[in-house]
Amino acid sequence: MNEPRLDQEQLRVERREQLLNDGIDVYPARSQRTTTIQQLLSKWSDGESVVVAGRVRAIRLQGGSAFLRIEDETDEVQIFLQKKNIATFAELTGTLDLGDFIGVHGSTFVTKRGQQTVDASEITWLGKALRPLPSEWHGLADVETRYRYRELDILTNAEVKKVFIARSKILRALRTFFDEQSFIEVETPTLHAIAGGATAKPFVTHHNALDIDLFLRVAPELYLKRLIVAGLGRVYEIGRNFRNEGIDRDHNPEFTMMECYAAFTDYRWMMDFTEKMICAVAVAINGKPEVTIGETTYQLDRPWPRLSYHQAILDATGIDIDIVDGKELRTLGRKKGTDLPDGMSRPKMIDELFKMHVRPKLLAPTIVYDYPLELSPLAKKKVDQPNYTERFQPLMAGTELGNAFSELNDPVDQRERFEAQEQLRAGGDDEAQNIDETYIRSLEYGMPPTSGLGIGIDRLTAIFTGQKALKDVILFPTLKPEQP
Repeated sequence: MNEPRLDQEQLRVERREQLLNDGIDVYPARSQRTTTIQQLLSKWSDGESVVVAGRVRAIRLQGGSAFLRIEDETDEVQIFLQKKNIATFAELTGTLDLGDFIGVHGSTFVTKRGQQTVDASEITWLGKALRPLPSEWHGLADVETRYRYRELDILTNAEVKKVFIARSKILRALRTFFDEQSFIEVETPTLHAIAGGATAKPFVTHHNALDIDLFLRVAPELYLKRLIVAGLGRVYEIGRNFRNEGIDRDHNPEFTMMECYAAFTDYRWMMDFTEKMICAVAVAINGKPEVTIGETTYQLDRPWPRLSYHQAILDATGIDIDIVDGKELRTLGRKKGTDLPDGMSRPKMIDELFKMHVRPKLLAPTIVYDYPLELSPLAKKKVDQPNYTERFQPLMAGTELGNAFSELNDPVDQRERFEAQEQLRAGGDDEAQNIDETYIRSLEYGMPPTSGLGIGIDRLTAIFTGQKALKDVILFPTLKPEQP
């Protein structure tokens, strides 16, 4: 098997044609599998008649016999072929390639070396591979190729497969936790007439039948709070959001969020709830309430350290955001090495100070609370500090895991916040929110005190699986089209 790659592909095509010409269906509609390989190995019994199926990962010919290693979605097992037992032995071994899918009828035994093996009496084709797989020993060297062809990345790297199995466990743990807390799972629209619920630049699309432009949702928040108005009490949604932003270690334009809302609660209640929820995820993944970040293991038992937003920036930079205007904030921030270009709004500058000087240092699980009103158009004001809101973010490993508020339920106040956002948009901030009249109308029917939380599933998965970039926990991250 030393032929150049293109020659190998041509050889595989020729073998496919040969099999088809011989009347052999190499792409049948169904398999006769009676057990997965994992089930077979865990309940092993010598002399048992079985039908297993999988992808051929190794071929070793020895005269009139051959040893194969096949792999299904659960495990791998050795297959023993003998010419005396299989009439088509020569034809089979002459057309079999690594990567092919086969079904194996046979009986179980253990070799002298203690290897659990299936002695094949019949081999059936289940799928002929026309391209050679990357070497499972060397995997895919090019990072972009790994992301673009994730199926090959998973095939050649067992650790990558574990990451995505862990992601599935996280989602299952979240749903179990919410069920236990009397939440109901709902689904809200992905196509929005107004991009709302978060400060972000949306993707625009066009609906032909209605002849209108629509936006891919940046957040489901406003629809979910309308369900609180409807009296559903506790709701959550896990789904895709889309934000037309840059791509980097912590951002992908398409990402998965969990958002939940609970009536008759506030952000203090939601802080406790968030800590319990993250602990439940940790136990589901690690068996105990802890997470390892770098070389350090952090306990997730509550309560986590809690730090006010104002104090965090003051401690890190010496800048008191309560007493400086936009001009002075820009001057002082630049002296600290912060990129604050002319024309950047005051809220954006405050956010940049936090992102550069505070966030990277928060490795241990931490809750930062009480964010400035300017940064929180949907959060309730603090009664004793009207320039701040009842908002918090859980942080870990130097990144925000999510966002949470005591939700604003005063429709008059909400309209004023939206109007302030419109002014920012008119000033050039294309991420500021628009006025959503439908949502304001909903609030006018009355919404009880409510707290809400959004958690980034991709970021949560990256932290719990020790991955450094979101692309490593998204099966098919957004990439430029491959050049021909």
